[in-house]
Amino acid sequence: MSVVLKTVHASAPSSELKHHLLELINPSFTSGAYRWVQGFNDETFTLEDGQSVIFEGRPYGVSLPERSLRGNQDIQFQLDNVTGEALRAIRDVIDSGEKIKVIYRCYLESNHLVPAQPKIEMTATAMSADYNTVNVTADFHDFVNRAWPLQKYTPTLAPGLKYF
Repeated sequence: MSVVLKTVHASAPSSELKHHLLELINPSFTSGAYRWVQGFNDETFTLEDGQSVIFEGRPYGVSLPERSLRGNQDIQFQLDNVTGEALRAIRDVIDSGEKIKVIYRCYLESNHLVPAQPKIEMTATAMSADYNTVNVTADFHDFVNRAWPLQKYTPTLAPGLKYF
Protein backbone atom coordinates (compact mmCIF):
# COMPACT_ATOMS: atom_id res chain seq x y z
CA MET A 1 0.00 0.00 0.00
CA SER A 2 1.38 3.40 -0.94
CA VAL A 3 2.20 6.08 1.62
CA VAL A 4 -0.49 8.33 0.12
CA LEU A 5 -3.14 5.62 0.47
CA LYS A 6 -2.07 4.94 4.08
CA THR A 7 -2.45 8.67 4.77
CA VAL A 8 -5.92 8.70 3.19
CA HIS A 9 -6.97 5.72 5.32
CA ALA A 10 -5.59 7.34 8.49
CA SER A 11 -6.84 10.90 8.07
CA ALA A 12 -9.73 10.58 5.56
CA PRO A 13 -9.33 14.03 3.94
CA SER A 14 -12.56 15.17 2.31
CA SER A 15 -10.73 16.24 -0.86
CA GLU A 16 -9.32 12.77 -1.53
CA LEU A 17 -11.59 10.08 -2.93
CA LYS A 18 -10.77 6.46 -3.68
CA HIS A 19 -11.77 5.14 -7.09
CA HIS A 20 -12.49 1.41 -7.23
CA LEU A 21 -11.92 -0.01 -10.71
CA LEU A 22 -12.92 -3.39 -12.09
CA GLU A 23 -11.72 -4.89 -15.33
CA LEU A 24 -13.22 -8.09 -16.72
CA ILE A 25 -11.07 -9.67 -19.43
CA ASN A 26 -12.00 -12.42 -21.87
CA PRO A 27 -11.05 -12.79 -25.54
CA SER A 28 -14.69 -13.30 -26.54
CA PHE A 29 -15.67 -9.80 -25.30
CA THR A 30 -16.07 -7.31 -28.16
CA SER A 31 -13.21 -5.06 -27.02
CA GLY A 32 -11.45 -7.82 -25.08
CA ALA A 33 -12.38 -6.25 -21.73
CA TYR A 34 -15.10 -4.42 -19.86
CA ARG A 35 -13.79 -1.66 -17.60
CA TRP A 36 -15.85 -0.01 -14.88
CA VAL A 37 -15.14 2.64 -12.25
CA GLN A 38 -17.41 2.90 -9.25
CA GLY A 39 -19.51 6.03 -9.75
CA PHE A 40 -21.60 7.71 -12.40
CA ASN A 41 -19.00 9.41 -14.62
CA ASP A 42 -16.65 7.88 -17.15
CA GLU A 43 -13.03 8.56 -16.20
CA THR A 44 -9.61 8.01 -17.75
CA PHE A 45 -6.90 6.17 -15.81
CA THR A 46 -3.37 5.16 -16.77
CA LEU A 47 -2.68 1.46 -16.43
CA GLU A 48 0.55 -0.11 -15.24
CA ASP A 49 1.84 -0.42 -18.82
CA GLY A 50 1.38 3.34 -19.44
CA GLN A 51 -1.76 2.95 -21.55
CA SER A 52 -4.54 5.49 -20.84
CA VAL A 53 -7.92 3.77 -20.72
CA ILE A 54 -11.47 5.03 -20.21
CA PHE A 55 -13.38 3.26 -17.44
CA GLU A 56 -17.15 3.48 -17.71
CA GLY A 57 -18.90 4.94 -14.67
CA ARG A 58 -21.08 2.28 -13.16
CA PRO A 59 -22.72 1.96 -9.75
CA TYR A 60 -21.63 -1.31 -8.21
CA GLY A 61 -20.98 -2.81 -4.83
CA VAL A 62 -17.74 -4.54 -3.98
CA SER A 63 -16.95 -6.70 -0.98
CA LEU A 64 -13.20 -6.87 -0.49
CA PRO A 65 -11.83 -9.85 1.44
CA GLU A 66 -10.78 -9.41 5.04
CA ARG A 67 -7.14 -9.73 5.94
CA SER A 68 -6.64 -13.21 7.28
CA LEU A 69 -4.42 -16.26 7.10
CA ARG A 70 -6.81 -18.22 4.91
CA GLY A 71 -5.20 -19.53 1.75
CA ASN A 72 -8.02 -18.71 -0.65
CA GLN A 73 -9.84 -15.42 -0.44
CA ASP A 74 -12.78 -14.20 -2.48
CA ILE A 75 -13.84 -10.80 -3.69
CA GLN A 76 -17.49 -10.33 -4.52
CA PHE A 77 -19.10 -7.60 -6.53
CA GLN A 78 -22.50 -6.78 -7.91
CA LEU A 79 -22.88 -4.73 -11.09
CA ASP A 80 -26.19 -2.96 -11.55
CA ASN A 81 -27.70 -1.56 -14.75
CA VAL A 82 -25.24 -3.37 -17.00
CA THR A 83 -25.74 -2.64 -20.71
CA GLY A 84 -27.45 -5.31 -22.79
CA GLU A 85 -24.27 -5.92 -24.80
CA ALA A 86 -22.17 -6.54 -21.68
CA LEU A 87 -24.88 -8.70 -20.13
CA ARG A 88 -25.11 -10.90 -23.26
CA ALA A 89 -21.30 -11.19 -23.45
CA ILE A 90 -20.96 -12.17 -19.79
CA ARG A 91 -23.82 -14.67 -20.09
CA ASP A 92 -22.20 -16.22 -23.18
CA VAL A 93 -18.95 -16.68 -21.27
CA ILE A 94 -20.83 -18.15 -18.29
CA ASP A 95 -22.67 -20.60 -20.57
CA SER A 96 -19.50 -21.64 -22.43
CA GLY A 97 -17.62 -22.35 -19.20
CA GLU A 98 -14.69 -20.08 -20.15
CA LYS A 99 -12.66 -18.19 -17.54
CA ILE A 100 -12.96 -14.46 -16.97
CA LYS A 101 -9.94 -12.67 -15.57
CA VAL A 102 -10.90 -10.00 -13.03
CA ILE A 103 -8.55 -7.15 -12.11
CA TYR A 104 -9.29 -4.84 -9.19
CA ARG A 105 -7.45 -1.51 -8.95
CA CYS A 106 -7.65 1.40 -6.55
CA TYR A 107 -6.74 4.94 -7.62
CA LEU A 108 -6.96 8.23 -5.76
CA GLU A 109 -8.76 11.31 -7.06
CA SER A 110 -5.51 13.30 -6.96
CA ASN A 111 -3.62 10.85 -9.18
CA HIS A 112 -5.17 8.96 -12.10
CA LEU A 113 -1.71 8.14 -13.47
CA VAL A 114 -0.54 5.60 -10.87
CA PRO A 115 -2.59 3.09 -8.84
CA ALA A 116 -2.62 3.73 -5.09
CA GLN A 117 -1.86 0.06 -4.50
CA PRO A 118 -0.77 -2.86 -6.69
CA LYS A 119 -3.50 -4.36 -8.85
CA ILE A 120 -5.16 -7.55 -7.67
CA GLU A 121 -5.66 -10.21 -10.34
CA MET A 122 -8.25 -12.92 -9.84
CA THR A 123 -10.26 -15.47 -11.77
CA ALA A 124 -14.04 -15.40 -11.69
CA THR A 125 -15.20 -18.58 -9.97
CA ALA A 126 -18.95 -17.98 -9.80
CA MET A 127 -21.25 -15.67 -11.69
CA SER A 128 -24.95 -15.12 -12.10
CA ALA A 129 -26.70 -12.63 -14.32
CA ASP A 130 -30.22 -11.37 -14.80
CA TYR A 131 -31.66 -8.37 -16.65
CA ASN A 132 -30.62 -5.87 -13.98
CA THR A 133 -27.63 -7.29 -12.14
CA VAL A 134 -24.48 -9.31 -12.61
CA ASN A 135 -23.06 -10.96 -9.47
CA VAL A 136 -19.45 -12.13 -9.64
CA THR A 137 -17.27 -13.96 -7.13
CA ALA A 138 -13.58 -13.96 -7.97
CA ASP A 139 -10.89 -15.97 -6.23
CA PHE A 140 -7.34 -15.12 -5.27
CA HIS A 141 -4.93 -17.96 -5.70
CA ASP A 142 -3.57 -19.66 -2.63
CA PHE A 143 -0.95 -17.17 -1.41
CA VAL A 144 -0.39 -18.76 1.99
CA ASN A 145 0.94 -22.01 0.56
CA ARG A 146 2.89 -20.46 -2.34
CA ALA A 147 6.65 -20.96 -2.42
CA TRP A 148 8.78 -17.95 -1.52
CA PRO A 149 10.61 -16.39 -3.25
CA LEU A 150 8.57 -16.80 -6.41
CA GLN A 151 11.66 -16.59 -8.60
CA LYS A 152 14.00 -19.53 -8.17
CA TYR A 153 17.66 -18.57 -8.03
CA THR A 154 19.61 -21.04 -10.16
CA PRO A 155 23.17 -20.92 -11.53
CA THR A 156 21.69 -19.93 -14.91
CA LEU A 157 20.00 -16.88 -13.39
CA ALA A 158 22.72 -16.06 -10.85
CA PRO A 159 26.06 -17.48 -12.03
CA GLY A 160 27.71 -16.64 -8.69
CA LEU A 161 25.80 -19.49 -7.05
CA LYS A 162 27.74 -22.15 -8.94
CA TYR A 163 30.80 -23.60 -7.26
CA PHE A 164 33.97 -24.18 -9.31
